[in-house]
Amino acid sequence: MIYKIRIILDAEEDIFRDLELESLNTLEDFHNAITQAFGFMGNEMASFYTCDLEWNQDEEIALFDMSENGSDVRLMNETLVDDVLSEKSPKLIYVYDFFNMWTFFVELADIVEKEDGRTYPNVLFSFGELPDSPPEKKFESKPSIDFDDSLGSYDDLDFDENWN
Repeated sequence: MIYKIRIILDAEEDIFRDLELESLNTLEDFHNAITQAFGFMGNEMASFYTCDLEWNQDEEIALFDMSENGSDVRLMNETLVDDVLSEKSPKLIYVYDFFNMWTFFVELADIVEKEDGRTYPNVLFSFGELPDSPPEKKFESKPSIDFDDSLGSYDDLDFDENWN
């Protein structure tokens, strides 16, 4: 089967690529297709993340296992596209270059039969130019915990100031 997928840069401007690739390709193949479609060199770390329908990030699927003791991280070269994308679970998040955090929303648009004579992966449509630097992320500036000084004075607490 062939998956038609839209990859959208997390930016205010519309910048996206529509790709089609075989459902039995690995996520590493998909990673390579994305980097080529957007014009990246492809020499930076990257990860896919499973997510729910509201884009809430879940499990990481990494390009390489960077842990020292061989953790349980799923790897792109061991994970097939159809293992993580389906009609019931049509979304992924893709992050390229962890220093710059190029972040993309990946969404399955359609599943079709393979066409004879066509090579995959295939860029179906390209819209918008990738900026020179990744879009700035706007993080919530208000802390989720209210740090009012409800304790007042610390004189009433029972601890030794010179404990060490």
